[in-house]
Amino acid sequence: MALIQGAILLVSIVLLGNVIGHFIPMVPDALIQIVLGLLLALVVHINVPVDTDWFMLLFIAPLLYNDGRHFPRRALWALRGQIVSNAVFLVFATMFLGGFLIHALVPQISFAAAVALAALLAPTDPIAVEGIAKRVRMPKRVLHLVAGESLINDASGLIGFKYGIAAALSGTFIIKDAAADFFYVAVVGAIAGAGLMMLINAIRKLLLSQGIGDTIVHTVLQLVTPFIIYLFADELVHASGVIAVVIAGLMSNSKNNAYMTALPRLKLVSSHAWDILVYVLNGLIFILLGIELPVAMRGTIHDTKVGTWSALMYVVIIYVVLIGLRFVWVYVNDLISQRQHHVHKPRVVSAMLTAVAGARGAITVVGVLGVPTVTLAGNLFPQRSLMLFIAAGVTVLSLVVASVTLPLLVRLLPNAKTEVKNGENTHLTLVQAEDYLLRSAMTQVKTAQKESLQKPALDLIGELQQQSRRLQLSSVSGDVVMAPMLRDELEIKKMGTQGELEAVQKLRADGKISTRLFDKLSRRYRSKLTDLDYMLAHAGKRTWRMRWQQLHGRIRHRVEFLQILGRPERGDEYRFVAKVTAKGALANINATLKSPAYKHRKFNKQVISTQIVHYRNRIATVKSFGSGKRRVYEAEMQRLRMIAYAAQRSAVHELMEQSYITPITAQRLSADISYSENAVSLRAADSDAEI
Repeated sequence: MALIQGAILLVSIVLLGNVIGHFIPMVPDALIQIVLGLLLALVVHINVPVDTDWFMLLFIAPLLYNDGRHFPRRALWALRGQIVSNAVFLVFATMFLGGFLIHALVPQISFAAAVALAALLAPTDPIAVEGIAKRVRMPKRVLHLVAGESLINDASGLIGFKYGIAAALSGTFIIKDAAADFFYVAVVGAIAGAGLMMLINAIRKLLLSQGIGDTIVHTVLQLVTPFIIYLFADELVHASGVIAVVIAGLMSNSKNNAYMTALPRLKLVSSHAWDILVYVLNGLIFILLGIELPVAMRGTIHDTKVGTWSALMYVVIIYVVLIGLRFVWVYVNDLISQRQHHVHKPRVVSAMLTAVAGARGAITVVGVLGVPTVTLAGNLFPQRSLMLFIAAGVTVLSLVVASVTLPLLVRLLPNAKTEVKNGENTHLTLVQAEDYLLRSAMTQVKTAQKESLQKPALDLIGELQQQSRRLQLSSVSGDVVMAPMLRDELEIKKMGTQGELEAVQKLRADGKISTRLFDKLSRRYRSKLTDLDYMLAHAGKRTWRMRWQQLHGRIRHRVEFLQILGRPERGDEYRFVAKVTAKGALANINATLKSPAYKHRKFNKQVISTQIVHYRNRIATVKSFGSGKRRVYEAEMQRLRMIAYAAQRSAVHELMEQSYITPITAQRLSADISYSENAVSLRAADSDAEI
């Protein structure tokens, strides 16, 4: 029971970390999850005994398999030389050079143990900086290089760690045996992964030939595949399960897999199943990392022989040396590639991006927890607590440095803006194409709406506008780009709020509303105008006061709505005022935009449309209240949604015919439309069943 409760708690913390990440987008989710895990360990005193073997099986195997499924094989082949260089030779170079450094800094750590520690500090973890990379739009070559090496460098690091610890325990190290072992686990692991993947694909085809085409069965088979392959390679043939699952992942979605075309639903269902699994596992990794930090650092903090400040200095020095070695290695590789293939001259900024993006992750801390507590002679393993401290410190420091410096380094890339602009002239980005589809749907819904039943159309248009706004905000990469759009939105909202306040004042002057309601609404509108003025003064920034204002406004609106439901006699007056104030807001927006002060000002048309739809929807809601037309409303909404989806499909075809998007992007957009349409159909069927 405790295991189940702990699992539920950890998954809930993952969800909480994601919610917090939306409020502080500048901090990567990995760091937020580490902090939450650390708080769990310190406040709740939760303890999860992490073992390297089950951690590799439960987390690393499915994540690397999924990375292999999605990794572009052409990019992997194009960068094969540098990927192998970074994943194998750089790891071994880091092991020995880092081992010399650690041993020189802390002579109490034997050279063999220092080599073992450096071996675990060498592998990179792209999951840790994946969120940052998406926000800052790192060059694809850098992303492919870091992701490609991370697929196989865990095997190199773990082999080095294994033999380093063995040497530290026995006092002997045979490099010939280590090299032969690495060759065996790598080659046999690759063969095992390829062979098992071919066997599993054959089983899938056999199931199809026997008429067993259930999507759920094949999806579950996909999900358990990496666990089966890892266990077979690691436990039965004693090879690298890491390399086995990577090779299997690369082979899993081959064009020769007939079951993918025979089961078109499988691609959609399995894709979302993998999204959920990867989301949970990624979050749990860093939650567990945070939980293990006190374990890794407590011994050093309480150690009187090595001061905490000295240990922190070791962490910084070792991290700087690792980054420096990685930078030099990547830059020299780029220089050699430039001379051999006569490609572009290597850039210092690009090499530094690759170096910083190679952040360390949970495998470093979890692996170093496997350091034995005693030697073969029965003595305590020397400076084990300091080794844990250094591993945890370098991991956290690499994440912090990556989150801070990657956005700055991307801005230093020469001609970055020109490259993006030229790319946009050739093809629309996925976000731009999705936004075009939404605007096409809005146009078609406006044309198809019924004059006598406007609320469904206004609701749907408002929904599409919100989706479009989220897309636009997610596509911007800085305050300078975001500020104009936010300023337009805030100014239009201020015009509407001012119109509402003037409408309420006129109603009170004419004696059409009570003093109580007038005082309440006037205070609200004046407070909202003050908040809008504050936001305009800080447009482009997300302060805590703004977040509190938004949250407080939503809570207040819900409370007032519940109060009206509890006192029906107030409903008529409230609806009357809501209708009049909405008309006053529309009138003031229209009059202000035509005034001399704003006549020549160019506002974002979508922002204006969003606010107009908001107030028109309020009027339509008041008119339809109590009309008893729920089924009519739902039927009209269903009709308009189908029209919107048809408009989006036509827009996809139009964009592809005019070469604004690639066929692959068109397929992805069409799949998203089909999925949304199916979801709406299922919801409509459930509603009919209830009635």
